[in-house]
Amino acid sequence: MDFNTLEPWQEVGETGVIYETGSIYARLLELTDLRKARGKQYSLEGLLMIVLLAKLSGQDKPVEIADWAKNNQERLTELLKLKRDKMPHHNTYRRILAYKVYREEVEQLVREHHSQGKQGDHYGVDGKTVRGTRQANELRGDHLLSVYDIQEGKVLVQMEVDSKENEIVVAPQALAGLKLTGKLISADAMHTQRGFSAQIVRAGGDYIFPVKENQSRLYQDIQQLFAPEHPKPGFGQISTDFSSATQVSKGHGRLEIRTLTTSEMLNTHVDWPGLGQVYRLERQFNWLRAGSCYKQTCETEYGITSLTCSEATPVQILQNRREHWFIETGLHYRRDVTLREDATRMTTGDMGVVMAALNNLTLALIKQAGFYNAAQGRRWFAGHLNRAFDLLTTANPQL
Repeated sequence: MDFNTLEPWQEVGETGVIYETGSIYARLLELTDLRKARGKQYSLEGLLMIVLLAKLSGQDKPVEIADWAKNNQERLTELLKLKRDKMPHHNTYRRILAYKVYREEVEQLVREHHSQGKQGDHYGVDGKTVRGTRQANELRGDHLLSVYDIQEGKVLVQMEVDSKENEIVVAPQALAGLKLTGKLISADAMHTQRGFSAQIVRAGGDYIFPVKENQSRLYQDIQQLFAPEHPKPGFGQISTDFSSATQVSKGHGRLEIRTLTTSEMLNTHVDWPGLGQVYRLERQFNWLRAGSCYKQTCETEYGITSLTCSEATPVQILQNRREHWFIETGLHYRRDVTLREDATRMTTGDMGVVMAALNNLTLALIKQAGFYNAAQGRRWFAGHLNRAFDLLTTANPQL
């Protein structure tokens, strides 16, 4: 091989693999290999590259990854410059993921990769229990809290929630290392906490949270503000600053009507850090059959945001609140269903946490390659192994 033809940003690994600085492969080379030198038959980066290539191609469980590697043995040996043409046993992948890498280093690798490139302005905070990690004598498996870049489809931070803690304790730590200036943070009602709100505002960000009975005083104040008025005879209605927006969507056999009303009237009455507006969100669901409504349900949500009426209209707040659930559809659902995370048994060592980090990386790489449908992207990579390899060895691939 003529190494003089390399570009300044390219490197050659010990095995002869050409890669770009800043690529996934370059970061894999920096991971600490916890195995002893004696009996080592495969490089750590080679094993993890096979795992990632297999996941990009639609394989998730260690047995499936091992079978896929055997079926693509000749091509993998050529691409990865492997010294052995025999592929590893599925237990080798389990040992590597469970005991032979530092989970913190893998999570840092994913964070560094996701910190590159374009960043969105809306981060969602939410937790997910990896059910495949639950032991028979445990109430739950590993519970992981993620900070998710909703627009770019990247997990910026993933942290484990200890069994003796809850997400309220971990969420401030997860945001502590991020630049929040100009970013909007959304979460569910569990995170509607004074300290968390103050932390976001101090960091230059904004928040939008629903309010439930866990903040009983705030909940009652907002509920009372938007309650229908019944003035006594001879008395006029109290003037308000209410502003509303309505959106209608139809799909999956239902017609949904969402109406959001905002107000700044509680800003001086409620002592809440950075409060800009409160809102009431009413959802009406019309369940359709043969074009006609056969059932109707309604629900009401109250919430707060640090955005003032001059910074965000009801239409924008309605959109922001709706965007928060992309963390469910774009991340949790894809990990559960597309990548079959919960169906994969990962009860040994750190395998569950490491695999979750690799799943986050896989989904972001698929989106980076231009696929908005993760399942479609995996089917495409299954037939284009060279392109999957380029995605992992190129800093900014153009596929």
